[in-house]
Amino acid sequence: MNKKAFALVLCAMTMTIVFLSGCSSNNGNPNPTHNRYAVITVSGGISGTIKILLYEDKMPVTTANFIRLAQSGFYDGLIFHRIGPTFMIQGGGYDINGTLKQDPYGTINLETSADVTHVDGAISMARTSDKNSATSQFFICVGAQHFLDGNYAAFGVVTEGLDVVHNIAAQPQDNSGGDGTGKPITPIIMSSVTIVDQ
Repeated sequence: MNKKAFALVLCAMTMTIVFLSGCSSNNGNPNPTHNRYAVITVSGGISGTIKILLYEDKMPVTTANFIRLAQSGFYDGLIFHRIGPTFMIQGGGYDINGTLKQDPYGTINLETSADVTHVDGAISMARTSDKNSATSQFFICVGAQHFLDGNYAAFGVVTEGLDVVHNIAAQPQDNSGGDGTGKPITPIIMSSVTIVDQ
């Protein structure tokens, strides 16, 4: 495992692990082959909108978990707490005060697909060293990160706002990740994460 992959594992290790008792494969989507989108509205140090196509047809467990969290309002007000200009931006776990927000649903098992890889703009689940430990934290790739394929659950891709992702990744940060990544100096907030049909 190279340094970037090891650092990505370590960064999610503070998450408390709770077991997931069940997860709907389509989370109420009347047509699970019709993939929906997530829209992340960003404010704070950067403002803008990121629109992500969710591969519900290819990654049903992972997308259902993300959609359930988004529709419950879990992500609203959380920050991107780790960024790197040539790696990724990560969020979904901490509020603006640096307090960990616990996922109420627990862990999901690692799900992968040869058709969904870590291309530029791919969204994927962060986790601990346990492959089946992902909960709410996710990252969006800045540039292709194919060394993560098969070991992390990529489950969608940015279709609009990739420039916003790259802009977030390039912001000043504290290098606390030890691998060229760290917490943004000026908080970058997910004001809302909504699920839309198109």
